[in-house]
Amino acid sequence: MLDLVFGAGLTLPIPSPPVGMTYPEDVITQEAAIRTSSGLTLRVTPLVEEGALVRQGAPVACLRDTPDVQFVAPMPGRVARIALQPGRKLSEIVLFRETGGDVLTHDVADATTEQGLRRLMQTAGFWPLLRRRPFGRMPADAEHPAAIIVMATDTRPFAPDPRHALKDREAAFARGLHTLTMLTDGPVLVCQQPGPSLFDRGLGDGRVRAVDCGPRHPQGSAGIRIHDLAPATIETPIWDLHAEDVAALGDLLETGILPMTRLVRVAGSALREGRLIHTQSGADLRELTRRIVTPGAHVLTSGSPLDGHEANWLAPRHRQVTVLPRQNRGKSPHWLVSALTRSGLPTPVIPTAALTQAFGAALPAAPFVRALSSGDDEMAIKLGVLSLLEEDLGLADYVLGGEAQLAELLRGMLDRIRTEFAA
Repeated sequence: MLDLVFGAGLTLPIPSPPVGMTYPEDVITQEAAIRTSSGLTLRVTPLVEEGALVRQGAPVACLRDTPDVQFVAPMPGRVARIALQPGRKLSEIVLFRETGGDVLTHDVADATTEQGLRRLMQTAGFWPLLRRRPFGRMPADAEHPAAIIVMATDTRPFAPDPRHALKDREAAFARGLHTLTMLTDGPVLVCQQPGPSLFDRGLGDGRVRAVDCGPRHPQGSAGIRIHDLAPATIETPIWDLHAEDVAALGDLLETGILPMTRLVRVAGSALREGRLIHTQSGADLRELTRRIVTPGAHVLTSGSPLDGHEANWLAPRHRQVTVLPRQNRGKSPHWLVSALTRSGLPTPVIPTAALTQAFGAALPAAPFVRALSSGDDEMAIKLGVLSLLEEDLGLADYVLGGEAQLAELLRGMLDRIRTEFAA
């Protein structure tokens, strides 16, 4: 078992009411949407028309350039709206729930080979749950990663414990882990909190290994763990996915049905009480928070307080819903007052111990922020930028008060590097 430094990271004093129930509720919202992850664009071809009745797990769209990679209905329902941006870019596909609808069962007979497994994962709607580093996009249909990182820990504020999501699903989790070894010649690393192992030793001929992580954020952040364990490069991509999704893959291989629900925590200072629920991907955040929001204007956020974004639907990889009071911006000052009191240059970043801890003590904070701010792609690559995504810098932005906008700078740099290497 690998060990990492436990002293790094921060514990944030972000308020939220306690969870009202001691066990997760099953909540399937009446509406749900299929969307891409924030900041990504996908060109798709719709496979259904508005008004069509679809089964849970049935394909509703596919990638335009890779038709085998499909997006499936998260519940039995009727297609209410298909919204595409120019260039066939997916905006959202909204479904209305149909009570008592059917569930699509997939043929898993060919999943004993790598090619058959990839085809099953792509046609069953599992492939979009995979994420590659660098750049944070969906892997190409035939890509072979140098390693696969499974996140069985999440240290973001209010994140649900993945161990709770795996309760009574140990066999499915082990089956999914073993199957992942068919997709890579490298290791499958399971990042978890110290405690009993989530799988038996020797799984996958010893290529499945456990890694103990610290309890403070960002010790449970996928990018920080990838940078420590298997740094991503242009030539050696690394995949990461959530432990609950691995258990879902195990269920798919056993039953032919891909589970569409996930453990989600609803939290935030604008709530009367928190919730821990099982709900579907793309769930309606307005319905999930109904009757538990305090009076007054508020902001619905898909994701954590550090890296979430304002939304109406639960994003594809998110397992948190955060509800915060909407801040009154007040009257804007006169332009001359702004010019005299605010510099036109970015606020300088002062290296502090808190900033170092915000990177989990895994990266040299000051040189990395300097390379990011100045657009020094070469230095940033040497320091490990290819292993990171915006969510990995959420805590650093929080420590800096949001002035530096490191997440935006990171996305701009990654897009620039990707364009240069694709040219």
